[in-house]
Formats: sequence, structure tokens, C-alpha cells
Amino acid sequence: MQSQEKTFSSQMKDAVKLGPCIDEDNLIIDEVTLSEGLFHFACIGWKVIFALVPPPQMGGGVPAFFVALAFIGIVTMFVGEVATILGCAIGIKASVTAITLVAMGTSLPDTFASMTAARTFEFADSAIGNVTGSNCVNVFLGLGLPWVISAHYNEA
Repeated sequence: MQSQEKTFSSQMKDAVKLGPCIDEDNLIIDEVTLSEGLFHFACIGWKVIFALVPPPQMGGGVPAFFVALAFIGIVTMFVGEVATILGCAIGIKASVTAITLVAMGTSLPDTFASMTAARTFEFADSAIGNVTGSNCVNVFLGLGLPWVISAHYNEA
């Protein structure tokens, strides 16, 4: 990542750009492989949408936080609908679909992040911290937040 400040236009250019990695001396570090090109074009819609998140230096990061949070909610809704339709098409009950497909979809990114941390760092502290932190957040928010909302709703 370069030290220059990000703007909407630079974020959009980064989202649609497909090219080799070039260092400060204009030397090519990595060529683009076929799989990287195919993956780029398969995901370009998502890249462009998420490039619409305001740059972090705008407003102290507050607009970026709320726009990113809204995008996460939209993607969550999208994943839920796709899982529901897929479960209906296969003939799986909604509870089984939620436990298998949606749970796996939320756990796989954490698995890959832990795997990358384990391979990158000498010790396993980062990988273990990622696993325990992710599970704590899932349990505390997944169980605690609905409980708090329900308690306030029932009290009112």
C-alpha cells in the first residue's frame, strides 16, 4: 500500500485495475496469473461496490465505518437469501441450511485468516488469537445482542 492518501477515484482505480505488481523502481514484482485474472473479473462487481466506501481519512473514519457497516448488512441479507433459496432448491430444512451453509460461510474467512497468520508468523499467537477472538465475537454478539434487544423490547 502506498503512503499517499486514498480518494474515491484512487479506490475505484484500484478496484478495476488488473495488472502486475510494480515496485518503486518500476520493476515488475509479480505477473498476473490466469487464475488471478479470472478471479478479478468474477469479483469486479463486488470490488466496485466496496470501492464506494469513503476513504478512511474522510471525517475521521466515521463515514467509512457506517457505510461499511451498511454494506456488511446488505451482504449478510444477500447471503441469507441465497442460502434460503439454495436450501429450498435442494430440499433442506431452513434450520439445517442455517447451521451448515451460513455457519460455514461465516467461519471460512476466519479459517483462512488464521491459516495465513500461522504461515506468516513464527509463532502461532496470531492464529490462536484470531480463532478465539472471532469465536468470542460470534458468541457474545450472536447471543448477547439479540438477548439485550429482546430484553429492552419486552421491558418497553
